[in-house]
Amino acid sequence: MSKRLNRLAKESSPYLLQHADNPVDWYPWSEEALKRAKEEDKPIFLSIGYSACHWCHVMEHESFENEEIAEIMNKHFINIKVDREERPDIDEIYQRVCQLATGTGGWPLSVFLTPDLKPFYVGTYFPPEDRYSMPGFKTLLQQLAEAWRYNRDAIEKQAEQIVKGLKQLDEFAIKGTDSIDKSILDEAAVNLLQSADTINGGFGPAPKFPNSMLLSFMLRYYRFSNISKFKEFVFLTLDKMSEGGIYDQIGGGFHRYSTDSKWLVPHFEKMLYDNALLPIVYAEAYQLSKDQRYAKIVRETLDYVIREMRSDEGGFYSTQDADSEGVEGKYYTFTKDEIYKLLDKRDAEIICKYYGITEEGNFEGRNILHISTSIDKIAKELGLSIDEVRDRIENSKKILLDAREKRVKPARDEKIITSWNSLMISAFIKGYRITFDDRYYNIAKDAIEFIANKLSKDYELMHVYKDGKAKIHGYLDDYAFYISALLDMFEIDSKAEYLDHAINYANYMLEHFSNDDLYYTSDKHEEIITRPKSIYDLSIPSGTSIAMQALLRLYHYTQEDAYLKKAISIMKRYATLAAENPFAFGALLNGIYLYVKKPIEIVLITKDGNAKRWLLNRYIPEGIIAVTDEIEDLRKFAFFKDKAVNDKLTAYVCKEFRCSLPLHSIKEMEEYISSL
Repeated sequence: MSKRLNRLAKESSPYLLQHADNPVDWYPWSEEALKRAKEEDKPIFLSIGYSACHWCHVMEHESFENEEIAEIMNKHFINIKVDREERPDIDEIYQRVCQLATGTGGWPLSVFLTPDLKPFYVGTYFPPEDRYSMPGFKTLLQQLAEAWRYNRDAIEKQAEQIVKGLKQLDEFAIKGTDSIDKSILDEAAVNLLQSADTINGGFGPAPKFPNSMLLSFMLRYYRFSNISKFKEFVFLTLDKMSEGGIYDQIGGGFHRYSTDSKWLVPHFEKMLYDNALLPIVYAEAYQLSKDQRYAKIVRETLDYVIREMRSDEGGFYSTQDADSEGVEGKYYTFTKDEIYKLLDKRDAEIICKYYGITEEGNFEGRNILHISTSIDKIAKELGLSIDEVRDRIENSKKILLDAREKRVKPARDEKIITSWNSLMISAFIKGYRITFDDRYYNIAKDAIEFIANKLSKDYELMHVYKDGKAKIHGYLDDYAFYISALLDMFEIDSKAEYLDHAINYANYMLEHFSNDDLYYTSDKHEEIITRPKSIYDLSIPSGTSIAMQALLRLYHYTQEDAYLKKAISIMKRYATLAAENPFAFGALLNGIYLYVKKPIEIVLITKDGNAKRWLLNRYIPEGIIAVTDEIEDLRKFAFFKDKAVNDKLTAYVCKEFRCSLPLHSIKEMEEYISSL
């Protein structure tokens, strides 16, 4: 007999749809739910998660599929389910409440609210029954329902205190600075290095996250200071990650994080944003080192995204689950016996040596593939050439990938999120810059057009697209990341339309998100109990940090003072925080680097592909670049005024209002840029 579906069956979010057959009388976040809570004077149970969240699935199975628990929920509460990836504003507010009340946060987030949305009890995962020192969810529901009925004044007082504490956090006087100089970067870099794991790479003990923005900052700091240990630490970290189980050795792409300090055992979910941010730092490492291993990781990761995460319409999906067939990691792991059945004996021997595959395995009787020895050692041990071993490994990887494709795949969340798609566009552009693979350029171009056509109208962005429909007003990071992607595209293909669009979206952002810096929500969003800001660079960069960088870049193209003024105000407000706590401000520090180092402005006018390749392949993180073969349509922008051209390659390089004479060769460009 089929189960009765609840209201979530009409939603498009895969996470909400996963709960559509629960016996819980779920609502999506909606006027209907909030109105009913007020009319019936019932408390709200708000449950926030996302489709690839392992413990969200556990709590659903244990509690939300439990008829007895569902009956209590339906009788005493209005139950609202939220996908954090659709409504990051709601998640941001109540995660801060959880951190304020408990000292921690995470998902699933479980919040009990008054009908006017004030929180009075908050936690994350709860088991169904009392366990160790943790209250069972059934017990908690009964206690809170009783308290709501018989001790309402205490609950109302608790809610008021929590909201007061939240607003005090919002009003907390951040110690700003009037001086934005290299000392900010010096302090941040030293603080980062003190927490660096110089054996295994990364920061701190397990669990370890990739922290791509911090790695990008350390490369920039190396360029500024010429202190090689910063560069060497980044290279060590990139090497260890790409050799470990956090990297999908067979299919490419990165898992969410490592549960151990050696990057061996990942949490197996794959997030679009990780596979956008990490290729960027690997590409920068390649630009700096010209080490082909880094370019290979960029290619393999972008090719994974094309294969697994790209929609037919040109956008990118959000996540892949950690589990398949109810088992975490089953899709990605192999037994030794499986390897020998799929490959001939010599190839199987090589693969087992290279990827550390054993009979007993390293993960629940199976093997997480990781690079455990060098190709050189295998070649020497087996009496083969290095090229033959390398070729055998690459051919075997294709066979293993084909075999893996026949397995039941992890579920995929097919929401298309504007901000994450914009990060992915920037990654494909960076991939194009180091490979000149036209596929990457065309995919980036198609995704820009997808957002323009499906998620934007009159420069107002929507946040999410699914099943042919765009919904939810865009957040700050949707605007900031898309503006940044447009500027990245303009650097490699300097058509006026890309810069025009970036300017128009920036103007909309400043009009609808501005205060002393920038709000996370626009003036078109509903205000819940506070209007949130996004300042911390965590798993993804904050909208504030990327907006600041984008405004700095736009100022140099346009000389529009409003862009510079807003960027400087953001830097002054948060620079001291970033220096003292760099782990939460990697992207902001990259923007401060751009400002302090002083951008190098480069205009290259040529049809010479070699000159274009030379310029775009260089590591110039403070570069503000334009590459075009036709400048007339660009003269309306300050960046291009008074730039004379002739039939020869012509380049202009400027810094701090001083420009070179016209340069007419790669050699002349290299000499002038190196002198700055």
